[in-house]
Amino acid sequence: MPPGSKRTDLTKQERVYRAVRERILSGTYGPGFRVVIDALAEEFGVSALPVREAIWRLEAEGLVIYRPNAGAQVAPADPGAFDDEMSVLAVIEGYATALAAPLLSEIEVKRLSEINDSMVEAMEQMDSLRFGRLNQEFHAVFHERCPNTAAVDLLRDVARRLDAIRRTVFVQIPYRGAASVAEHRELIDLIAAGAPAAAIEAAAREHKLHTVESFRAWKAEHQL
Repeated sequence: MPPGSKRTDLTKQERVYRAVRERILSGTYGPGFRVVIDALAEEFGVSALPVREAIWRLEAEGLVIYRPNAGAQVAPADPGAFDDEMSVLAVIEGYATALAAPLLSEIEVKRLSEINDSMVEAMEQMDSLRFGRLNQEFHAVFHERCPNTAAVDLLRDVARRLDAIRRTVFVQIPYRGAASVAEHRELIDLIAAGAPAAAIEAAAREHKLHTVESFRAWKAEHQL
């Protein structure tokens, strides 16, 4: 093997891995989508080997599965994973929010209040799509200020996996409009008052865990 060739192969593998992973997490490649090695090799201008290695990595993460006579496919969304993923999100979200809170400017805290007020308007207009977008904007304020980039990367990956489950398995996840807005307001008040990091972390974590509790009740009601 010529000097440096291994590093080149790893670079190609990483490029394919990141691109395919992003397509899966964003929903571009939905559950059951066939991941064709030759097609990807041609698209990225590489041999089949780095594509195959990238797919092996995705399989190890549970994003891709191999089926007899079908090859590599995007793994089906698992309804049971929503509970686990949301619980993980709650822990990381609480941690990231507590880290970001003391770094927020007065303008950013005001922005949180404005977003929350807009969520109330969306709720009154029964615009669930706008409500969801605003909710993402609300939490993005903390993500952008969080100094721990590894935690933020984990947050975004888990959030995208949750979005994929929502899109492919459930028509509607339990809606907590009024409760979410109230919990956001409590969080804003804690930050504005300069509350200890532990209190802010607990409030942000419980905010997400309440969604888990609602989801469990919804599953039990629908016998899922």
